[in-house]
Amino acid sequence: MEWLTDLFAGCQQWLFEAVVQPLVYAVGLGGWVEDAFDATGWLLVGLIQVAILIAVIGPLQRWKPVEPVVDRRAIRTDVLYTLVHRLGLFRLGIFFLLQPVFDDGLGLLRGAGWGSLHLDELWPGITDVPWVAFAVYLVVLDFVEYLIHRGQHRFNWWWSLHSLHHSQRQMTMWSDNRNHLLDDVIHDVIIVIVAQLIGVAPGQFIAIVAFTQLSESLQHANLRWSFGAIGERLWISPRFHRLHHAIGIGHESKGPQTLGGHNFGVLLPWWDMLFRTVNFEPRYDATGIRDQVEPDAQGRLRDYGSGFWSQQWHGLRRLVGRG
Repeated sequence: MEWLTDLFAGCQQWLFEAVVQPLVYAVGLGGWVEDAFDATGWLLVGLIQVAILIAVIGPLQRWKPVEPVVDRRAIRTDVLYTLVHRLGLFRLGIFFLLQPVFDDGLGLLRGAGWGSLHLDELWPGITDVPWVAFAVYLVVLDFVEYLIHRGQHRFNWWWSLHSLHHSQRQMTMWSDNRNHLLDDVIHDVIIVIVAQLIGVAPGQFIAIVAFTQLSESLQHANLRWSFGAIGERLWISPRFHRLHHAIGIGHESKGPQTLGGHNFGVLLPWWDMLFRTVNFEPRYDATGIRDQVEPDAQGRLRDYGSGFWSQQWHGLRRLVGRG
């Protein structure tokens, strides 16, 4: 653990001094050097993730695909989403737009006596075993992720944004970050606040986010892969999550166009099993949303947009009931 941390810290320092720091001074933001160093950590994590996607998950997709690739334009758009999020551009925008709000809000909470709980200090000895502390926070935040995901499929206004993620009919390892930006803002605000309140350290938070994102990339891969009867109940597989994206299954319950669905878990299937939203059927269905393939009463199919900005605009129109 220590050698890995040291290696990452050394790479972060080099990347900061060689690339980020000169750029920060060049654009006249010298007062933000400390924050830029923290951002370099996220940039490094993103570069590592993209490398793993290309070198590991990509070959797996080509080895055992669920379906042939027929819409490369849709995949290129998903690649753009991935680069925007994994390389820190979205996080940079959040920093400049919402960091003062975060600071003020968390300051008020702490001033009112709602300090960080530090879950890993509730049991003696856990803080001395980094992997155990990491696992505790991972499980707690994964439960929060499950609740968020249920909300995205429960409330019409939230689904109007989240449906963009489900509208990808050519699902690949690049599809995880295909989200409406406003949906991502809501999600990240909730996760950051919870992480702060339960005492997740900055280094732990980066590791949890990176680990979660890589697992989600694998889950979205165009990959015919199940973890077996036991493995499927321990960790979410590409087969398990693909069913969540299946037309008429993953985003509906109790009949067509009724919000709900199955397999909302992000890392662990335990929450779906506990709350009876799980579906372990060994299926590999077509992905998308019913109203993309079945016309409404007027014979129209819903348009979710084909490019990045088009998809963002259509999401806002759905939010106000005009899309």
